[in-house]
Amino acid sequence: GAIAAFKGYGGFPGSICASINEEVVHGIPSASRELKDGDIISIDIGALKNGYYGDAAKTFAVGQVSEEARKLIEVTRQSFYEGLKYCRVGYRLSDVSHAIQSYVESHGFSVVRDFVGHGIGTSLHEDPQIPNYGPPGKGPRLAEGMVLAIEPMVNAGGYSVEILKDQWTVVTLDGKKSAHYEHTLAITDDEPLLLTSLD
Repeated sequence: GAIAAFKGYGGFPGSICASINEEVVHGIPSASRELKDGDIISIDIGALKNGYYGDAAKTFAVGQVSEEARKLIEVTRQSFYEGLKYCRVGYRLSDVSHAIQSYVESHGFSVVRDFVGHGIGTSLHEDPQIPNYGPPGKGPRLAEGMVLAIEPMVNAGGYSVEILKDQWTVVTLDGKKSAHYEHTLAITDDEPLLLTSLD
C-alpha cells in the first residue's frame, strides 16, 4: 500500500538510489550496470504511506570485498548507532553529529560534509538538517515527537565530493569508496524508536 518516495522527486528518474563504490549517494539504477566481485553498493529507499514518509539506506558487499571496504561498511553502520545514543530528549542535535564524526574519524575514515540527514514526516525532507559532523552542544534540543532521518555518509578517503553530469550522482573526489547507512527514527520519552528496518 506504499509508493516509492523518490520516483520523480525533484525529477529523480529512479524508484531507489543505487550508489556503487565511489558513488556516495543518489546513484541512478540502470540495467546496463553490472555489479562485480569486490564492489560495494549503497541502496537508499524511501516510501510514502498514509501521508507519511520513511527513508532508509544500507551498504552491501558484493562477493569478496577488500578488508578496507568491509571495515568501511561496518564503521558506517556503527557510526549511526553511536549517534543514536544521543537521540534522546534533552540532548542537542549536534551531540548526535559529533558522536558520528568522532567514531568515523577514530577509524581513519571521513564524514561527507556536503550532504546531511534531515527531519522527515509529511514531507520527505523537513527541518532540521542533521550534519554528521560538528562540535557537541549546538543546535536545537531534541524533544519527544521529533522524527528524524539520520544518515552517515562515510568515505574511505577525503570528505570532498562532486556531482556528475547526470545532475544526481554524487561521487568522492578522490575516487575512493563510500558507504551509507540510514534509519528513520522517532524521539520518545525513553529510547529512540526505529521506524525503518534494515538488518
